[in-house]
Amino acid sequence: MSILIDNNTRVIIQSFSSSRAMGGEARFHLEQMVDYGTQIVGVVNAGKGGESVDGIPVFDTVSDAAEQTGATASANFVPAPFAADTIMEAADAGLPLVVCISENIPVLDMLKAKHYLADKNTRLIGPNCPGLISPGKCKIGIMPGAIHREGRIGVISRSGTLTYEAVSQLTDSGFGQSSCVGIGGDPIIGTTFTDCLALFKDDPDTDAVIMIGEIGGTAEEEAAAYVKTHFGKPVVSFIAGQTAPPGRRMGHAGAIISGGQGTAADKMAALREAGIHVCESPAEMGATMKRALSG
Repeated sequence: MSILIDNNTRVIIQSFSSSRAMGGEARFHLEQMVDYGTQIVGVVNAGKGGESVDGIPVFDTVSDAAEQTGATASANFVPAPFAADTIMEAADAGLPLVVCISENIPVLDMLKAKHYLADKNTRLIGPNCPGLISPGKCKIGIMPGAIHREGRIGVISRSGTLTYEAVSQLTDSGFGQSSCVGIGGDPIIGTTFTDCLALFKDDPDTDAVIMIGEIGGTAEEEAAAYVKTHFGKPVVSFIAGQTAPPGRRMGHAGAIISGGQGTAADKMAALREAGIHVCESPAEMGATMKRALSG
């Protein structure tokens, strides 16, 4: 099995271009997703409805696309000033899943979108994330499909590049992945570590999870508390930013230590106290998972 997406997921691409049927970056990743086997059933770009991209129909609105294609998910590549509005548009259209790749979305815009989604049946992944993949079934976003293998290890990460490193180490160690989710590194995101852990907990084909966090916020501590009381499968974790000075933002907008909270040391201590296998270096993730599963 897998979580969130599988062979039956039908995806539309939300994009924006005033001169073309879709933006260049979205077009590139559309081709990558199609090559991987993802069912891309439509493109949404207001004002370009009736056109097509590689034989894929273009619609003016998400509601039109959902009604005519039976779409169940969206990959959102809309530029930051308009991205939050298009997330809410997808929720209004009833899409169960929206994956927002866009970065630099204003925090106030995301506050509005997060509040708007609270009473909708739409799950948001991201923003500012690489997306997600269920190897051999479907990928939505920008993750490189070639490094993934079908298997039984779940991956959850705030960092795109460290997701790829973890996957590469798992694959090289002979461990495939059930699903890999890049939750995004912004202060306000749609789906948390704890949300993903709950999904992996109920997936009979996920045996263990790698969780990659970073400094800033309390998401990792909250996940540790959940693992301690509810999650019976092995968890391996790495926290990025161990040498970051307080008050300095490192990488993502959410990766800032403030008010004495969110340090790597505090997060690693909470994870260890919950029985999670904590790596001191990202180079140890694959080997640590191998040890966790062997004993």
